[in-house]
Amino acid sequence: MRDGAAERSESGRLLLDKLDQRIKDLICAIYPDKGTRPGYARLAQDIRETTGGTISGTYLWELATGKKRNVTLEQLGVLADYFGVPPEYFLNDEVSERVNAQLALATALRDNRIRNLALRAEGLSPSTLDALLVMVNEARKIQNLSPPADEDGRGPQHTE
Repeated sequence: MRDGAAERSESGRLLLDKLDQRIKDLICAIYPDKGTRPGYARLAQDIRETTGGTISGTYLWELATGKKRNVTLEQLGVLADYFGVPPEYFLNDEVSERVNAQLALATALRDNRIRNLALRAEGLSPSTLDALLVMVNEARKIQNLSPPADEDGRGPQHTE
């Protein structure tokens, strides 16, 4: 019986092990430029003003740095509301991966050049789109960039 309790306790810790990284990922997605990224006190104030929920800057910093993990469901709900993600994002790897893929796309589309490429590609034949993907993947290799993940997170798309 004691082993079951230890297993549940370990499982609970594993659920929250990624909480800090997920909070940091969300902050970076909203504020990609480190120079304009607000501090935790300002961010907590914005969270309170936006959601009406209560969270302090210190507590937000502790969660984001992994110093604290004793977050309540209410606080998870406040964070989820503010960042526009489902509460499960903080606890479920599958949900987190899906949301992160959407965030990566939204972040990429902030760049006018990327948006222009996507808009200009509309209406091209599937074979032409495949050729463009090959060229982009080769350009990424030349610049020593990692291959981008496709929408289901499995890596670059391969054509058959």
